Amino acid sequence: MSILLQIEDMSVSFATPRGNLKAVRGVTIDLEAGESLGVVGESGSGKTVLSRATMGLLPGSAIRTGTITYKGQVISDLPANEVRDLWGTGMAMIFQDPMTALNPVRRIGSQVTESLTVRLGMSKKDAKLKAIELLKRVRIPDPEAMLRKFPYQLSGGMRQRIMIAIAVSCNPELLFADEPTTALDVTVQAQVLELLTELRKEFNTAMILVTHDLGVVAGHTDKIAVMYAGDVVEYAPTRQLFNNMKMPYTEALLKSIPRLETPTGSRLPVIEGRLPDPTKDEPGCPFASRCPYVQDKCRAEKPPLTDGGNKHFYRCWFPIGGAK
Repeated sequence: MSILLQIEDMSVSFATPRGNLKAVRGVTIDLEAGESLGVVGESGSGKTVLSRATMGLLPGSAIRTGTITYKGQVISDLPANEVRDLWGTGMAMIFQDPMTALNPVRRIGSQVTESLTVRLGMSKKDAKLKAIELLKRVRIPDPEAMLRKFPYQLSGGMRQRIMIAIAVSCNPELLFADEPTTALDVTVQAQVLELLTELRKEFNTAMILVTHDLGVVAGHTDKIAVMYAGDVVEYAPTRQLFNNMKMPYTEALLKSIPRLETPTGSRLPVIEGRLPDPTKDEPGCPFASRCPYVQDKCRAEKPPLTDGGNKHFYRCWFPIGGAK
């Protein structure tokens, strides 16, 4: 496979009254054509900012450094209008909240056909036929009737399917899915994730799946990047990470997932404490104040991203399992 996307030493910060807020700190990841990457972390870890920075969707107040290479071309240096030319056919995004992502005053048909006419130059007639085909593909019943409806007439699951249809309409090579199962019930979540995996494999589309839930990425990604306080703290092939996780934060995320065998009324494990202040550069490991295995060195020095072999990287002085 060839490298489709390469992000090298990316940092993103925002000017605030309290100081420079560092949302992403020196992240380096890559993605091959057709490959899927899960970016996992709690709210405030920087995962959504990372995906939006890659697509060029940051506000003007953001400061982004580092290099983004797409299909061998450095796009981080391109003017905004040239990056926008990649949207739809090169990169596309499924936004976080299906309840608000669609325009409430436009019919579904006009929203699905817009990218087909603008990006692919289709006639209105051909775009409508293609839109019906897309809605069938994402398993929406009576797609012709659906084109005439407004978003408020649809459930959250149906709105998310519409968003997926719009995102894949121009057959992009890279798809960002930002918390695609937010506000959906468990059954619909599973259906949406299965649909995304099917479409990715059918069209050989690379995907970056952003979520706070390790359980979501377990069966739907080839590799995982765990983010904490703007840093990638563990990065490995999916099976390798679950079989041999090194970072205490990754372990804590896994333990916080509800399990079927847990008795009703049981208190779920939580990660005590809170993320460090993103406007400050404190010494030591950012996770030290919340880590059950913390030692003096953890509070004094920030660990580097260590290569543990087998494409497994972690940022910890005393990794789980005693890796050196």
